[in-house]
Amino acid sequence: MRLALILALVAPPALADIVVATRTIRANSLIGPGDVSATPGEAGGFLSDPAEAVGRESRVTLYAGRPLRAADLGSPALIERNQIVTLNYLTEGLSISADARALDRAGAGDRLRVMNLSSRTTVIGEVAADGSVHVGPGDVQ
Repeated sequence: MRLALILALVAPPALADIVVATRTIRANSLIGPGDVSATPGEAGGFLSDPAEAVGRESRVTLYAGRPLRAADLGSPALIERNQIVTLNYLTEGLSISADARALDRAGAGDRLRVMNLSSRTTVIGEVAADGSVHVGPGDVQ
């Protein structure tokens, strides 16, 4: 009787559609419609709609048949490591632009470390849709 009570209290896992890779996808690859599909499975933190993955970039290697998490994907990279980018410092009424070297890869909306080529100062800014990096007060490391 005690075992039956314990089994009655344990809820079965929630089943829902989850997104899985249809093939092995290397890190830093764009995800296309044929690269992912929905399949029944446990919903524990996995993507549930293939449209959430299509057009995004894999941050890690994704293996065929394994479910995808949101953290496994990101915006497609606009900036590659060591690329020269425009650094824009924006504050109340002041705008300064300079050339900088990207210290990592990043996509629109990502935070990116860059080194100002004039001052050799490293700052962290946000990547804009045009591929420039915007920083403000307090972003200097």
